[in-house]
Amino acid sequence: MHIVAAPDKFKGTASAQEVSAAIASAVEAAGHTCTQVPMADGGEGTLAALGGANRSTLVTGPLGEPVTAEWRYDRGTAILEMAQSSGLVLAGGNEQNNPLAATTAGVGELIREAIDEGATRIIIGVGGSATTDGGLGAVEALGGSADQLQGVNVIVACDVRTRFVDAATVFAPQKGASPAQVSMLTRRLTMLVDDYRTRFGVDVSQLERSGAAGGLAGGLAAVGATLVDGFDIVAEIAGLQKALANADMVITGEGLLDDESFNGKVIGGVASLAADHDVAILAVAGQIVDDVRGRVDAISLTEEFGLETALSETTACITNALTTRLN
Repeated sequence: MHIVAAPDKFKGTASAQEVSAAIASAVEAAGHTCTQVPMADGGEGTLAALGGANRSTLVTGPLGEPVTAEWRYDRGTAILEMAQSSGLVLAGGNEQNNPLAATTAGVGELIREAIDEGATRIIIGVGGSATTDGGLGAVEALGGSADQLQGVNVIVACDVRTRFVDAATVFAPQKGASPAQVSMLTRRLTMLVDDYRTRFGVDVSQLERSGAAGGLAGGLAAVGATLVDGFDIVAEIAGLQKALANADMVITGEGLLDDESFNGKVIGGVASLAADHDVAILAVAGQIVDDVRGRVDAISLTEEFGLETALSETTACITNALTTRLN
């Protein structure tokens, strides 16, 4: 068989590239051939999946401190990852983050740098954020005007479809916000809806995906960006459809296989494309939630090897589990 490896990262244990290599090792050990197409959904890992960084810029970090953000530029196209400038990890995680103060200013600075470099197409992965500022920091860093993006095609690769005002309720607790702070952030987002409508003529409250990265997606949409499912743009650039056209099977995976895996995430996207191409699909996951069993043929590393081993030896577990399945 010819098999395509198209996994997402296993967050905290293995990158998509490492998982892809582990899949390929098992495939080749079983006597088959493999094409590796590491994937992402617009969250962390998008930059790596699309070629990796070849630029770095000093910008404002999520809590105001300077940080060095890596990004990619190639023949007029820039690929940015908001986590590089305004990510939760940079803020010290949810315990050290200040959810009310966290800003996306660094994202705006990075966009401006890419435009100055000559970019006419900018792709921004927006997962892993520390922020719930509705993108106001980025908008202001761009000069507070839609004119700053004139002639530039800005594509926001979203890993969720949450709407703008709902961003605080859905995501702010993960960023360290207390219930009282969630209420404050929700009121701020509601006020920004009116602000953006007045200033830019765009009602971000009605845009699907506008709540991604604490409303950063909506703020960028207000000044002219286009919001898309991150998986779709990564699959297009990485050439996944072309790879599947010549495949007998595709093996995908991520750390947790649950209902969200089929809502704009990698496993659901790969499953949909596999069905379109009549290609068999197998998923590998660290853990599988019972509710999604049967939606896709899948292997649970935790069930096969135990939680501790699955976490500490993820790639070896992937290779071993698939070698057994494919032989």
